[in-house]
Amino acid sequence: MTWNGDDYQDRFDRMAAAGEDVHGEAVFVRAFAPASVLDAGCGTGRVAAELARHGIEVTGVDADASMLDTARRRAPEIHWHRRDLVGLDLGRTFDVVVMAGNVPLFTPPGTEPELVAGAARHVRPGGHLVAGFSLDRGYGLDDYDAHCRAAGLAPEARYATWSREPYTGGPYAVSVHRRP
Repeated sequence: MTWNGDDYQDRFDRMAAAGEDVHGEAVFVRAFAPASVLDAGCGTGRVAAELARHGIEVTGVDADASMLDTARRRAPEIHWHRRDLVGLDLGRTFDVVVMAGNVPLFTPPGTEPELVAGAARHVRPGGHLVAGFSLDRGYGLDDYDAHCRAAGLAPEARYATWSREPYTGGPYAVSVHRRP
């Protein structure tokens, strides 16, 4: 899939200009009081830039050049890497790794275990992997939880939204897993 980073970001800029809150994912992540965050599948860097604005050291990774070009223009102080999350190894860990924006749904079918393993590899002991994604596109919570478990992560919480509404089923979930 080919993206246009500027067009993608314009959508969020219009939403923010209309008064909509476009920082729910960053607020959610900030509740963990992280010193460092990996924004895995960062897109145009919307979440990463908001976290950095609050003094958090952030690294962004995305496979799409156009998205990263937009991210680099908007927040040049952040470390951006063009890499696939499948097999990702940055050689370091973070307090929180966040996959916002349906990231697991954009990996080729069958590579989800490696995607989760690539993200989980970067979670420090005691740290968290947080992922929010739609559940109506062929990749569900049972598989995701199994992939997290295989990567050494334990389930901690699940919500229906980034504003922490309780998950009772439905088409979207935000999952929190912890590395013991």
